[in-house]
Amino acid sequence: MSAEDMLARLVAFPSVAGRPNGQIVGFIRDWLGAQGVVCHYLPGPEGDRANLFATIGPPDRPGYVLSGHLDVVPASEPGWQADPFVLRADGERLIGRGACDMKGFVAAALAMVPDLVDLSLTAPIHLALSYDEEIGCRGVPHLLAAMPGLCAPPAGAIIGEPSDLTPVLAHKGKAAIRLSAEGVAGHSSRPDQGINAIHALVPVLDAAVRQAAALQSGPQDPRFEPPWSSLQIGTLAGGLAVNVIPDTAVAELEARAIAGVDPAGLLAPVTAAAEAAGVEVETLSAYPALALPPDHPLAGLIARLAGKAPLGAVSYGTEAGLFQAAGIPAVICGPGTIARAHKPEEYLTRDELHGASAMIRRLGVSLCG
Repeated sequence: MSAEDMLARLVAFPSVAGRPNGQIVGFIRDWLGAQGVVCHYLPGPEGDRANLFATIGPPDRPGYVLSGHLDVVPASEPGWQADPFVLRADGERLIGRGACDMKGFVAAALAMVPDLVDLSLTAPIHLALSYDEEIGCRGVPHLLAAMPGLCAPPAGAIIGEPSDLTPVLAHKGKAAIRLSAEGVAGHSSRPDQGINAIHALVPVLDAAVRQAAALQSGPQDPRFEPPWSSLQIGTLAGGLAVNVIPDTAVAELEARAIAGVDPAGLLAPVTAAAEAAGVEVETLSAYPALALPPDHPLAGLIARLAGKAPLGAVSYGTEAGLFQAAGIPAVICGPGTIARAHKPEEYLTRDELHGASAMIRRLGVSLCG
C-alpha cells in the first residue's frame, strides 16, 4: 500500500481524542499482521482505547522507536470545504483532518513496513502508536510502562510531530488543571441565602493571573518563544442568569514550562489558593519538557537522515518529554508544519509525505549489518 493510500485509510477513521479508537487500531493491527509483524495491543484503563506497539527486527537489541498518535482534534470548524474525514487532493496538497497532525507520519511509517521487513534489520525499528495525545498525552505513559517487557531499551525515539522534517531537540512541558467551585443557588436579591460559586473562584483566578505575570521575569531559555514559562486561564464557565446566584463555577488552566522547570510546580500558587478557598482541583494532563543535548548521538543521526541541521526548540509539547523521562532519548522530526495543525483544510503535501517515508527507509538501511 502506498503512503498516500495509507493516509487516506487513516484519515477515514474519525479518531477524535477522548473517544473509542477500536476501528483505527484494529485496521492497523490487521495490516501489520498481514506483513508478518507482531503487534502488541495495549488497552488503556479507559477500556475503550488502546495503544499499539510493533517491532520490525530483533526485539532483544537496542533500536529506534517511531512514535505517533492516532487521535485527532475535532473537525467542527466551518472552514472545511468538504468532509474532513475523506482525504482529498488539491494539486500537491492532501487535505483531511489529521493529515498533518499526525497521521501523515504514521502513514509514512506504516507504508514503509514491507520495505523494512525486507531489509533484514540487525537492530529493530519499533512503531509506538498512542491514543489521546491531543488531550494531554494520556495514552503514552501506559505504552511506556509496557515497553520493558516487549523490547530491549531503545537507543532513541523519533516523535513524528510536524516539524518540516527538521530535527527538534527541545520543547516545553505542560500541566493542566480544572478548578471547580460549588455554591448554593438562589435569587440574586438575597445573597445572604446563597453562596456564589463564581465569587469563590475569584481569589484562585487572581492567583493565576499574578503567577502568569511573575513567570515573565522568571527563568529564561532563549531557545523558546516566549523564552519564559507561561500560565493562562483557558476556560471559565458558571452561572445561569444575572439574577441567579451561581451554584457552580469551573475554570481550566494550563502552565507551559521551559526545559528544567517542572510544569506542575508552576501551578503551586494556584493550587494553594484553591485549597484556601475550598475549590476542588483536578489534574487534566501533565508531561515534562524535552531537552536533548545538541551533541547527543541521536541528534546527529536524525540530522543525517533528514538532511537538515537540528532546530533548538519549539514551544508546543509532545510525548517526547515522556520518552526522555523514561530513559529513552527523543527527538521530534515529522512531515508538515505545526502552523497547519488544528485548522480547517489541514493538509500535507505529497513531497512531505514521501520525504518522511524516505527518511524512515534511510533509518532502516542504517540499521542493516
